[in-house]
Amino acid sequence: MNLTEQFLELSAVGAEWILYLLIILSLASVALMIERGLFYRGIKGRDAALLKSLHAALCDGEVDKAKRLVGVASAPGGRIAATMLDNIERGPKAMAAIMAAQRPGEKLRLESNLNFLGTVGANAPFIGLLGTVIGIIETFRQIEMAGVAGSAEYSDAVMGGIYEALVATAVGLLVAIPAVIAYNVFGRRVKALMGEADALTNLVLSLYADGEKPKKGAS
Repeated sequence: MNLTEQFLELSAVGAEWILYLLIILSLASVALMIERGLFYRGIKGRDAALLKSLHAALCDGEVDKAKRLVGVASAPGGRIAATMLDNIERGPKAMAAIMAAQRPGEKLRLESNLNFLGTVGANAPFIGLLGTVIGIIETFRQIEMAGVAGSAEYSDAVMGGIYEALVATAVGLLVAIPAVIAYNVFGRRVKALMGEADALTNLVLSLYADGEKPKKGAS
């Protein structure tokens, strides 16, 4: 048995298992979309809302109050600022190093599992296409085995087989399109959240950039 015949035997299994695979990927994608959507909603705007109160506390020299403000923060900027303030006595260089070291980790936290959505969006159509190709191969294989080529039954068998095989491509697209949209939307959310985080952490660092504690009443 040559390689082609081995593949034909494999195609005899049919394309139904590919539909099950696409359904599993779709359910996983939807679950991830819900989880990420709720996560981003929970931290949206929190760094921006913290900006004024944290600035006021630090300008008034109330470091303990500032630490309490960021101590319960769940957004990336607040979490980074909390570590920076814990090391405030080490000076601005140490605070800047901490900010630079923690930022990539916070970004990865925001992007958690987004690569899965991107992968599904990019590859689901090809998985569906594979199902279509396997279905068409099996259709022609069955026609050959039945010996109906050239008869009126040939046309009906081909059309019916292709019709069923194309379902896999359609399902693949239905899985891919929402995944791609969600991936792009969430990617913009990550950029916006990291922008808020950078504003907050740079504010903290700027108040200590000269190596001195901010003076009361500074703006």
